[in-house]
Amino acid sequence: MDASAKTATVEKYVEAFDKQSMDLIREIYADDAVVEDPVGTDPYRGIDAICSFYERGLGAGAKLRLTGPVRCAGNAAAFPFQVVMGDMVINIIDVFEFNDSGKVTSMKAYWGPESMES
Repeated sequence: MDASAKTATVEKYVEAFDKQSMDLIREIYADDAVVEDPVGTDPYRGIDAICSFYERGLGAGAKLRLTGPVRCAGNAAAFPFQVVMGDMVINIIDVFEFNDSGKVTSMKAYWGPESMES
């Protein structure tokens, strides 16, 4: 999977929040994917648990805004962005790992209380 395909997946991820589209979320993730958001918390395992997690964020009206370029290496892509919900902003770096089919198998979100602005 080349860098442009990985970047396109990241852009689709942002679009999923813009459109509040669970279909796009399902399209991005492998059925056996794992999401750890934020790193250090219990992970969501499998597409159903992952979709349940994202339904809460989409339902809260969260929007994503990339704040820098996508960086690609090996089977992974890392990208800085902000989650915007009303007056609250969270600065995050996500790392996606991809399988040979181009689906995200692992997402790790790096952020903590110091990453929040209001």
